[in-house]
Amino acid sequence: MSSNLATKLREGTKKAHTMAENVGFVKCFLKGVVEKNSYRKLVGNFYFVYSAMEEEMERHRQHPILSKIYFQQLIRQRTLEQDLNFYYGSNWREQIALSPAGEAYVQRIREISAESPELLIAHSYTRYLGDLSGGQILKGIAQRAMNLSEGEGIAFYEFKDIPDEKEFKVKYREALDELPIDDATADRIVDEANAAFGMNMKLFQELEGNLIKSIGQMLFNSLTRRRTRGNTELATAE
Repeated sequence: MSSNLATKLREGTKKAHTMAENVGFVKCFLKGVVEKNSYRKLVGNFYFVYSAMEEEMERHRQHPILSKIYFQQLIRQRTLEQDLNFYYGSNWREQIALSPAGEAYVQRIREISAESPELLIAHSYTRYLGDLSGGQILKGIAQRAMNLSEGEGIAFYEFKDIPDEKEFKVKYREALDELPIDDATADRIVDEANAAFGMNMKLFQELEGNLIKSIGQMLFNSLTRRRTRGNTELATAE
């Protein structure tokens, strides 16, 4: 019997998905406004979040429900380490720290792993399917906006063990639908997925202040250069 969990998750998180896309940081990102310092802070938070999620998924890999959607091809911890090494250097571990929103996110993952591990499905779905879908668009935007060389700083979005992302997403959704769960459990997973979207939104919102400050500084520097150039041209003309 199918649980129809994939459909329930898609339909049940539409509003949260739209809200997440309309957070200022994400809207700027989609328009090509990506500031490296803000982005690397996001990558640092993601490192802690994904590490927690993947450690707990590994812990429960023999779980009668979680084992059905445990795909090692999805693991992002190693790729995040590569990106952090690129943005911070070899001593990146000494430079990154969890933000308040990131800490709450990690705590929630640890909490449900201990109490209701089946809810980890919601976090896996929210992050991984997002990375395989909209994340592939963000990869190209980040590469162009930060003038990154091919493959540099975007390992997080590279799923080298998944040759066909579209086909894999179909397989993942089929696995969700075949999970041996009842309607009540499916509803709890949808609720947790909405909570996961909310946690992601808070991560993005934390970065908005840094992004606005950086954009303001860039505009100030641009105006200063123009003013200096104009004064120089006037002095030359005189």
